[in-house]
Amino acid sequence: MIDGVIVKKLFWRPDERGRLMEILRSDDEIYQSFGQVYLTTAFPGVVKAWHFHKEQDDLMAVIKGMMKIVLHDARPNSSTLGETQVFYSGEHDPQVVKIPKGVYHGFMCISESEAFVINTVSRPYNAAEPDEFRLPFDSNEIPYDWARKNG
Repeated sequence: MIDGVIVKKLFWRPDERGRLMEILRSDDEIYQSFGQVYLTTAFPGVVKAWHFHKEQDDLMAVIKGMMKIVLHDARPNSSTLGETQVFYSGEHDPQVVKIPKGVYHGFMCISESEAFVINTVSRPYNAAEPDEFRLPFDSNEIPYDWARKNG
């Protein structure tokens, strides 16, 4: 596991009226601080990668569809420098993935329909000075092939 990454398994609580799933609470181990919550989506087969933040942590929860979430640790002083980690997250395996500042991340929709991600970040977005540092999804700096693995 990449240093600082934490996964919180999520569970449905069904009753005769429907279902409820708690995603994040202020007393959760993975919670740090509140900046903002936003929803982002990806269409089937679309990759949104790579980027990292210097000032904020991300707490990602896929609530519809399935995503392949990929993390790569490029932090110079990290004990897991150079490690890549993959999570398959969404309807079939609901979880929140905490992505610490400094860790590159991206995701790919692997479901047959659009996937929805709720991202809770520890700092609000600042359009004047965005805390986003990007590489192309196919950058040679991160040794990861986004192609689907059949077999």
